[in-house]
Amino acid sequence: MTADPTVTLRFTRAILQAAEQRGIALPAGLEGRCPADGRTPLALQDELWEAFCAAARDPLIGLKLGLDLQVGHLDLVGMLLMSCETQGEALDLLLEYHPIVGEGGDFHLEHRGGDSLLIYEPRYSVRRRERVEAVMACVLNLTRWITGNHFQARAVELTETPPADTDRYEALLGTPVRFGRPANALVFDPELMAIPLIQANADLRDHLKTLADQALDTLTPSGTAGQVRALLRESPHRGKEQVAEALGIGGRHLVRRLQEEGTSFKLLRATVLQQIAEEQLAHGETVARVAERLGFSDESAFAKAFKRWAGVTPARYRDTT
Repeated sequence: MTADPTVTLRFTRAILQAAEQRGIALPAGLEGRCPADGRTPLALQDELWEAFCAAARDPLIGLKLGLDLQVGHLDLVGMLLMSCETQGEALDLLLEYHPIVGEGGDFHLEHRGGDSLLIYEPRYSVRRRERVEAVMACVLNLTRWITGNHFQARAVELTETPPADTDRYEALLGTPVRFGRPANALVFDPELMAIPLIQANADLRDHLKTLADQALDTLTPSGTAGQVRALLRESPHRGKEQVAEALGIGGRHLVRRLQEEGTSFKLLRATVLQQIAEEQLAHGETVARVAERLGFSDESAFAKAFKRWAGVTPARYRDTT
């Protein structure tokens, strides 16, 4: 991959197919500029979204497109998530492998009171509202499908201001929609993480995970946030100044760059540490050794941080995965 962010060709084709099915005429030559293989540059995807939404003249077109997306439109990530054993495992792998689908945004998981929140942070600006709505609708719809409709969200939260037709949002999504929220999030009961998936297949999952690792390796981290995540996965002990030094910039410069991308070093580090911890615990590693590898002063400090991230103690997480 080049230094510019890209999107899987399958998702690009989903937009082209939606335009054809809905009789939406795109500008002459635009479809011809889409690559026949490989990946689509995010800049070209921006043009496609702008043309698609402008021609559709439907304020809910992003939402409708998201609901129409199928597993295959998410490249091998869709098949990988479908083959997981539980909803929690599928979410863990989504956090790790979503750049294969598209590098225009990031997912992370947070816990707030009695809720779990799958948060999506876009990094694009063109047709941001429609694209975010497409992502949230797709995640909600496919999550319901792979769980045999046992997954029921408590709400979908969006940062956008409330539109005049909020009832249509809830009618299409089949769940409450909250506008003007701090983040774009799918809100659900954390107990739903244990839901078994209807097409679980451990052998297929392991095979697809190997392919996904290879695909992810071909993607050069795009943007400062991607570079920071890669450095932290290599060495979780690194602090902000050490990461900045590795990137050849100062600490304040790193903070400004991350702010421009809508994130922070603290958030990125917490997300990466949680992913590493969950991976190692799922493979039976002891809490003490995970705490040591991640650079915590002691096991107790790690346990407190992990419970804040995942909503359960690391020992309980390990015993239930």
